Amino acid sequence: MTWRPVLARSVMLRHDRVRDTDLLLMPERVVVLHGTAGSVLRLCDGSREVPEITAELGERFPGAPVADQVPVFLRALRKEGWLR
Repeated sequence: MTWRPVLARSVMLRHDRVRDTDLLLMPERVVVLHGTAGSVLRLCDGSREVPEITAELGERFPGAPVADQVPVFLRALRKEGWLR
């Protein structure tokens, strides 16, 4: 079974221009994202599988350990219920 991550229905990704940071907005909760987390989550639109996401990020951020870190990050968010 392939996984095409997408934000859970109750989760929204927004950019806070005042703080210049990305946020995950949920009922009664806000999560401040750091680094490139927002860039990763913008690719989670349900149309790409995890290897496609990591490949695209590898092109954007050459030399970054995306192949190792991105799948772990996405699984952690899935476990929290923020991705489906």
